[in-house]
Amino acid sequence: MKTALVQPYLLFGGRCDEALEFYRSALGAQIDFIMRYDESPEAPQPGMVPPGFERKVMHTTFRIGDSVLMGSDGSEAGTKFSGFTLSLSVSTEAEARRLFSALAVGGTVGLPIAKTFWSPCFGTVTDRFGLGWMVSVLGENA
Repeated sequence: MKTALVQPYLLFGGRCDEALEFYRSALGAQIDFIMRYDESPEAPQPGMVPPGFERKVMHTTFRIGDSVLMGSDGSEAGTKFSGFTLSLSVSTEAEARRLFSALAVGGTVGLPIAKTFWSPCFGTVTDRFGLGWMVSVLGENA
């Protein structure tokens, strides 16, 4: 029996290109694949894609470190994230603080990055796209 692989699929409500550029500059994300609606081998069903979305991202796969994420502009503008947060674990406090600061630009800090009982450096931030992040350095017991 094969093990299931769970990967986040992020819907950016028409802002995928902007989000990809932000994650590239803030976190070093690498884009592995990108296809726009007007590049699809099959035309979308009528009414599935809003007017003006022809050059929007239909599907992308990108990596942050060893993690693979997928995303799209979705099929409507204004999609808002809720109900989950991505966890970003790094090996040093300096790296955690650098990435936390980059994600906080234009976003909202929930818990300022600091020492906790489970991590030498942990904080929460919601980025400017409404996506929640937990940034941490793994402690000895993690």
